[in-house]
Amino acid sequence: MARSIWGVDSAAAVTPALYDCVIENFGKPEYWGRYLTTIPNVNDGLTSEEINRLRGNGVRVMPIYNNFDEAVGYRAGEISAANAIFQARRLGFPTGVRVYANIENFFDVDEAWLRGWVDAFYPSGYKPGFYNDPVEGPFSEAYCAAIANNEQVQIQAVLWSAEPERGVTSKKNRPQRFNPSKPPCDANVWAWQYGRDAEACPIDTNLVDRRLYDDMW
Repeated sequence: MARSIWGVDSAAAVTPALYDCVIENFGKPEYWGRYLTTIPNVNDGLTSEEINRLRGNGVRVMPIYNNFDEAVGYRAGEISAANAIFQARRLGFPTGVRVYANIENFFDVDEAWLRGWVDAFYPSGYKPGFYNDPVEGPFSEAYCAAIANNEQVQIQAVLWSAEPERGVTSKKNRPQRFNPSKPPCDANVWAWQYGRDAEACPIDTNLVDRRLYDDMW
């Protein structure tokens, strides 16, 4: 089995038209990253209909939570995690699935928020993750400070790296080496969004370490 597994993510809902567009232009993804809630003018929220469509076609779902615009403060991290867990449960995700906080490179980020997110996930049965840019923005510094204060952040959390951006490809032409950028400290960087904003369909393209496949639904 290949060490890395190819898939996509999208801000747009997975309609039959979008699903067919991806199949025809890029190949069949093994998983599809989708946002748990609707953010007006940003993204469509995931629905049960989409989950059934994807899973019915043998495509696993990778849930993302992005209903926040900064990642500052321990209590705020706990609250965002609680909201993400609620939304995952509402949509029927089983425990054991990993949910990613969507931390953009222009967000303010501190180590306390990251610790709050991880700590709140521990009793829920779900697993924590962070979509992040380890090169641009404050995430790497905050993450390394968080694991210095609590090693459980490094043990429990998986990072989904947005760098380097190699450009969108089809499944067939995906990067041969799984080589995401990482923070300058210990980190489980098991996912890589290597291509963004495809022209043919509104998707991004990703590779994940095969270990992450079991953390999807």
